[in-house]
Amino acid sequence: MITRSHLHSVEEALRHQAGVVLLGPRQVGKTTLAQDIADSRDAVYLDMERAADRQVLEEPDLYLDEQAGRLVVIDEVQLMPDLFKALRGQIDRRRRQGHRTGQFLLLGSASDSLLHQSAESLAGRVSYHELTPFTLTETGAEAQTPLWLRGGFPESFLAADDRASLRWREDFIRTYLERDIPAFGLRIPSETLRRFWTMLAHEQGGLLNAAKLAGNLGVSGQSVARYLDLLVDLMLVRRLPPWHANAGKRLVKSPKVFIRDAGLAHSLLGIGTQEALLGHPVVGGSWEGFCIENLIAAAPRGSEASFYRSAAGAEIDLLLKLPGGALWAIEIKRTTAPKVTRGFHIAAAELDATERLLVYAGDRGVPGQGGLRAMPLEAAMTRLAAA
Repeated sequence: MITRSHLHSVEEALRHQAGVVLLGPRQVGKTTLAQDIADSRDAVYLDMERAADRQVLEEPDLYLDEQAGRLVVIDEVQLMPDLFKALRGQIDRRRRQGHRTGQFLLLGSASDSLLHQSAESLAGRVSYHELTPFTLTETGAEAQTPLWLRGGFPESFLAADDRASLRWREDFIRTYLERDIPAFGLRIPSETLRRFWTMLAHEQGGLLNAAKLAGNLGVSGQSVARYLDLLVDLMLVRRLPPWHANAGKRLVKSPKVFIRDAGLAHSLLGIGTQEALLGHPVVGGSWEGFCIENLIAAAPRGSEASFYRSAAGAEIDLLLKLPGGALWAIEIKRTTAPKVTRGFHIAAAELDATERLLVYAGDRGVPGQGGLRAMPLEAAMTRLAAA
């Protein structure tokens, strides 16, 4: 049993807020986490994919009034967007009755409609939490290689072997394209979206070139933007923005794009074993994306992520601006040599970075020049979490 690091933060939020919205892609473990929380208190669980549960909420106030004082867990809440207005009224009414915290736990596969409806109706009444696939903190450093290869979706990571893991991910992708995305009311041919998703996997960590993608797909630039927005909204793709605060520098303006779960990227590319991954051209971009997702997950809540690249060649793979304003410059290299390029030092000096880290494939921390510290991924995550 792997304990999710979000368990404590969601329980803590429920002690201080009327409700929590827990977002994440399908099959990431939201329901399991919610049921763990519900088992420890007086709670009721409703799944909006079940017709019987949807029928219960056709007159939401009648049902929810009876549940006052209990935690109401509503799964796949985006399937009933009209429910948010009723929830707002319920929260306000319960506050007046003295039930101020721990009332609702709402689970959603992060669609644009969910974010829009909840932001419109529940502002100031709920806190938002993102449940990612397993991170290295949750699995332990000894599982770093299988976590990188298989990704962090529980069924994939915990599969009996690599072949079973790959088969699960292939089924997951097919189901998402053929059933889940159409369920959001989006009419995009599944084969076209799969080709687009696979193209992004081939360019893992590269700068977005919308014109090239549009040309290869035979669609318009607007269609490419729509496809990318969809995969970002569903938390399957990360669009890492460029740093933009240095107005006096000529900086790259295109975002970097990553398939957020390395295991899904490998499945889209037909990579099923560690040997195949290490021999594939995408290995560097895959490792960078894997590290970036883990580092962002470890960073304090409210941190802002970006990258830095100037026209002169100064570059930083990941910039994290922490809530207090501290700027962490992080270079990521799949190498055992703890060295960074001169461009990293130039960029870190230009930005006056508070911390300068190299995440590399070695197994120990090594001090470097210019305030740089080289360390394994897990050590960098621990350092970030303590910031």
